[in-house]
Amino acid sequence: MIVLVVSTLAVIVISEVGIRLQRENSARAPKTVELTIPAGTASKVEAGLEAPGIPNEMTFVLGDVLLVHNLDKVGHSLGPLLIPPGAKASMPLDQADNLSLSCSFTASNYLGLDIIPPTTLSTRLTALGFAVPPTAAMVYVYSLLAFPIKSAKESKEDPSPSVSE
Repeated sequence: MIVLVVSTLAVIVISEVGIRLQRENSARAPKTVELTIPAGTASKVEAGLEAPGIPNEMTFVLGDVLLVHNLDKVGHSLGPLLIPPGAKASMPLDQADNLSLSCSFTASNYLGLDIIPPTTLSTRLTALGFAVPPTAAMVYVYSLLAFPIKSAKESKEDPSPSVSE
């Protein structure tokens, strides 16, 4: 029982640390994510330079909405979106996928979108269910090295000393 409790606690701690260290937190509700195209982006891209603040890849949670705001003097495109100067356009991200969309506001002419399902309580509990049994088995085997089980014969030959007054 002690091995099971220790294993469960170890798996919970390691799992939570992993979730918290993720670069993009997927344990959240869907939201609107705004991407701003700064003024002067078209001239920088034409010169082969990257526009500041625009990544080449972005990670989203299933259900997020990507809102692209164009502050440039030139119209831009992102996949099916056409964004005139000074305008905004949105794209609902309702299917888990790894997309590479054509894009006029990056020097590489593409923007990678990784759309992942959110990490829910159910997902986390399922992961614990898969991780705890093998961890408990491993901890039990290693505990036998530290505290070997004595056979009945060994117990009779080497009785534990009794305390007398």
